[in-house]
Amino acid sequence: MIRVERAYDPKARTFVEPKSKKGRRSVPIPSVLRAFLLEHQMRQGRRDGLVFGRDAEHPFTSSNVWRRAHIAWNRMNAERQENELELIGPITLHEARHTFASLMIAAGVNAKALSTYMGHSSITITYDRYGHLMPGNEDEAAALLDSYLERAGQKWASEGQR
Repeated sequence: MIRVERAYDPKARTFVEPKSKKGRRSVPIPSVLRAFLLEHQMRQGRRDGLVFGRDAEHPFTSSNVWRRAHIAWNRMNAERQENELELIGPITLHEARHTFASLMIAAGVNAKALSTYMGHSSITITYDRYGHLMPGNEDEAAALLDSYLERAGQKWASEGQR
């Protein structure tokens, strides 16, 4: 889990409260990312707390993250070019947030849990932003209802036979 306990205002260079009460949250991370982050944290000589940044008072600098991401993308694209694969452009940290949400939906995480992980003040925000990615088209909804009614009918029939 990654615990989000505060936000950082880079202009004021100070920590601030999250935008809403829901801003304080725990966010699950996949084991492959956990292993990478733990390895990075240990290389930095930290046992707990921040994974990035100089110390607890100086979190990561977004320009450094951007620079390091571009280096990684350029390295990856050089390998892709050697293998005659399509090149991939970089994404921003905010786009990474949307990617996380999209992957969680694809994995089957329910909307309420996702809303909590994203720190949305209301599940409405989650539905408005990501609802188009969630399962539930008309055919699927009808099939789910048919299945439920069939199971319920069988249950009622068996209770009536007693």
